[in-house]
Amino acid sequence: MASPWDEIRRDFPAVERHVYLNAAAGGPTPRPVREAVSVFYRELEEDGDVYWESWIEHRERVRQAVAALIGADADEIAFVSNTSTGMNLIVDLLGQDGAVLSHELEFPTVTLPWIHRGIPVHLLPAVEGVVRLESFALADAPRAATIAISHVEFSNGCRQDLEAFGRMKAHRHLVVSGSQSVGAFPVDVRRCQIDALATAGHKWLCAGYGAGFLFVARELLAKRAPRMVGWLSVERPFAFDNRQVRLLSSNRRHELGCPAFAGIFALGAAVEYLTRIGIHAIAARVLELNLYLTLQLERKGFSVLSPGGEHRSGQTLVALAEPRHAAEFLAQRGILVTQKPQGLRISTHFFNNEADIDACVQGLVELRQSLAPAPQEFRSSR
Repeated sequence: MASPWDEIRRDFPAVERHVYLNAAAGGPTPRPVREAVSVFYRELEEDGDVYWESWIEHRERVRQAVAALIGADADEIAFVSNTSTGMNLIVDLLGQDGAVLSHELEFPTVTLPWIHRGIPVHLLPAVEGVVRLESFALADAPRAATIAISHVEFSNGCRQDLEAFGRMKAHRHLVVSGSQSVGAFPVDVRRCQIDALATAGHKWLCAGYGAGFLFVARELLAKRAPRMVGWLSVERPFAFDNRQVRLLSSNRRHELGCPAFAGIFALGAAVEYLTRIGIHAIAARVLELNLYLTLQLERKGFSVLSPGGEHRSGQTLVALAEPRHAAEFLAQRGILVTQKPQGLRISTHFFNNEADIDACVQGLVELRQSLAPAPQEFRSSR
């Protein structure tokens, strides 16, 4: 009997061509994303700038949809091209406050913008691949103004309890990268007391490259002026006033010039698609597939380096001696994953199924067999 997930797979041509277990690197887009972008470029091709006002209205509908996805208000959302851009804008707002707490598993996008500005970043240790909440406790951690973490770690898929971080942050800012989680897991910026969140759209959101967003809490926007502004950062841009700057109160002031409509519309189509399925249903499916994957790997004698339980996500890091060779071996069989220093990172998203996982695990078994030494032929000593 076919499941609803089988029907959803039909919206992803990539899964017909590959065993695609690589959303943590870049997620394939569903058909509605291409269709949304095609409509925009057809309008531009046929009529030039005629549709400017309708494009602006479309952009604002996307802003509202993105805000609803993470429990924010539309005026707290700005569109950015990627997580790095969003994180640098966050550093512009918070860098003056002082040191940052992060950890040794973190992706450089979360740490380097602070370090580049000369802001101390304390990297707390992980214990057996898990970033411990208690390491960030006010009484035990180094003094800092900001906690900067990923919801899900790129290295081994360790998923953080953002609500718990919000409860213990005290007077410190909580800054989150959502690139490895938004689109796969629910995020509520209010419930989690997140001050700022940046994410790209090309991974678990399945929106393609060049589409992302930045959330900044309204209270923070009211307190801090942006470092960079453009002609669309002000209240009356079409007054073309060269003598004064009256900034927008909303996060839209971080959108400095003409919008990247294609990316924004792609993001909007992806968010609408995910919302229609239901982000809680997606999260359940992601975890169901990931559990199936780890069980299959362990049954075949492979060592899983990713944490389970409450820290489980859609990523599994499996230990292998020659990651590059392993990734190439699987790719030759149409199985796409990511090589890591310790082995391979395998991602399970909602468009995957158990057959994808079975193919990947069988590929790893064949890899192991190909590397095993050939049995020596017995010869009599006579």
